[in-house]
Amino acid sequence: MYAVIETGGKQYRVEKGTLIRIEKLDVPEDEKIIFDRVLMLSNEGRIYAGPEADKAKVEGTVIRHGKARKIIVFKYKPKKGYRRKQGHRQLFSEVRVDKITGGPRASRAKKEKKEEEPAEVEAS
Repeated sequence: MYAVIETGGKQYRVEKGTLIRIEKLDVPEDEKIIFDRVLMLSNEGRIYAGPEADKAKVEGTVIRHGKARKIIVFKYKPKKGYRRKQGHRQLFSEVRVDKITGGPRASRAKKEKKEEEPAEVEAS
């Protein structure tokens, strides 16, 4: 079972136990977080998207916060003596996916339970 979630303007394909690095979140380390923006859900070989996937939720735990490796931004214009060098380190949060819940399968199971309960009929 896997899901595609959206957070920080990016999309991530996640499964249970997956570690992902996402844009920094304002959540302390070792705290739970719920991603409710699920774009796609795959369960038992079936793929659900749209309103069926919106019912699903992905729960995770923030493992740590940090900074990514430094990248160099170098601007240069030939023959003009224009050179600018700048470095950047992006902040990130590392999240472990604990479980994927909801979706069409869970809602179908609830409906089946309601249908199985026999209606009480008075004996005459």
